[in-house]
Amino acid sequence: MPPYSQADQAPAVGILGTGSYLPERTVPNEEIAPAAGVVPEWIENRTGIVARRRAAPHQATSDLAALAATRALAAAGLPADRVDVIVLATSTPDHPQPATASIVQHLIGAGQAAAVDVNAVCSGFVYALAMAEGLLRVRGGGHALVIGADVYSRILDYSDRRTAVLFGDGAGAVVLGPVAADRGLLHTVLRGHGDEHRLISVPAGGSRTPPSESTVREGGHFFRMDGRGVREFVSAELPQAIAELLRENGLRPEQIDHFVPHQANGEMLRSLLPSLGLPESALRLTVREFANTGSASVPITLDAVFASGELRPGQLVLLAGFGGGMNVGLTLLRWGVDAPAPLLSSGRSGQGRHVLTV
Repeated sequence: MPPYSQADQAPAVGILGTGSYLPERTVPNEEIAPAAGVVPEWIENRTGIVARRRAAPHQATSDLAALAATRALAAAGLPADRVDVIVLATSTPDHPQPATASIVQHLIGAGQAAAVDVNAVCSGFVYALAMAEGLLRVRGGGHALVIGADVYSRILDYSDRRTAVLFGDGAGAVVLGPVAADRGLLHTVLRGHGDEHRLISVPAGGSRTPPSESTVREGGHFFRMDGRGVREFVSAELPQAIAELLRENGLRPEQIDHFVPHQANGEMLRSLLPSLGLPESALRLTVREFANTGSASVPITLDAVFASGELRPGQLVLLAGFGGGMNVGLTLLRWGVDAPAPLLSSGRSGQGRHVLTV
């Protein structure tokens, strides 16, 4: 998809508030290592992950999404009945239909807001952000709620060490609305590589392979991933996409204040950083304590940066999503919201303060 620049149209659209929700239950490496046939240290050394959160049995994706959305709305000072559009990124919806976004609309009391799901797997939040921005521009203004939420604990094979150790549950959200002309979403790049779609999949449960006794018996409803192939894809595509975005905006890598990538694997992200050309000081990670939360990982981490007080008006932020499809999505934005007060003591996540690492 060709890059989209804010300069193409007016008025400016930007983030007015952020929020996130992490389930109460913490699952350390010690709890999942035996079933995966590894030791806890193996998980930390290979992924940089020491723990993840797991949704309670009664919680579905919509429940996590609604809690994150409510916090984002509170941060933005916007009542739910003033939301015009809800775009929810998820690859673990409550049901095949209706859209999980419609359930969230009902849960938060968003009245007549248009509501739609986006499934671009782990790049979903960046895609949802671009869609919401475009919808606001088409309608000539208003406010959008953009959410990333996933409950991967329900689709994991806990004997598969390639996937079971990587994922957690969570949700993050932002509110979009009008901002000053020199602030907001500046440039978006979306790329699809469908020829690589087999690298990440849940093989059964759709129209290609409907649910049956045999699909359940064979584990067809579990998440599957070719880890080596995914790493090779990201290593090849992400540096190129970031270099092009910076060049098209006349920016040097050191001008990026905050780099918020999909939290796929902490060790992979650190090893990739030199090829991305971005300063180590800009890398923002929450993967150590929250693991890979799918489409929620970018907004959860963005909320953590905002809650930390490090994110200040005028700073440049680069969001990067990548994952199943295979897809890559980048959004460059100039921040325009003052730091929250009080900061971490407010318990923005609802389960203690965020853990932001580098």
